[in-house]
Amino acid sequence: MRLFVALTPPPLVQRAVWDAFAPLRARALPVKWVPPDGIHLTLKFLGEVSDDRLAELSGALVNAVAGARAISLVVREAGAFPDPRRPRVFWAGVEPDPTIELLQNQVERVFAPLGFPTEARAFRPHLTLGRVGKHARVLEFAEVEQALADLTVEAAALLDGVDLMCSVRRPDGAVYERVHRERLS
Repeated sequence: MRLFVALTPPPLVQRAVWDAFAPLRARALPVKWVPPDGIHLTLKFLGEVSDDRLAELSGALVNAVAGARAISLVVREAGAFPDPRRPRVFWAGVEPDPTIELLQNQVERVFAPLGFPTEARAFRPHLTLGRVGKHARVLEFAEVEQALADLTVEAAALLDGVDLMCSVRRPDGAVYERVHRERLS
């Protein structure tokens, strides 16, 4: 199984973010767009894990969220990594919130001893909306920077759980399935 730990916004927020990116999707760019119900905020990517570790990882998630409170998720901007002129990933930005950062740090700390090294890059909370195809050319994204600047993304929700998710690869893109949910107090 290919697993990751995530915060999953409610369907209303997922749809609002999806709808905000409609002008970009209409450009027929070489991008695999995440379906609305797949929009999430990754706290930790675990990668390929054998099925027999599911109970261990679910237990680790229990420990990672112990004492954590519900999280206020506010989505307000659009962008691309590494930048709009050479995009690899299109995202919706999440307003900085110490609660999210503390939770992500705790997830890193709890999962590291289980063989999942801590991420070397700084944590930048975001919702991934699309991934650029491997054979895309820079010229195809000539006007994307302005298109991103013109997008209005506004959505908010109180999140009351953290999910252990499984990513199932399919020809038309990955499908995400929740395998365990841990409630936040």
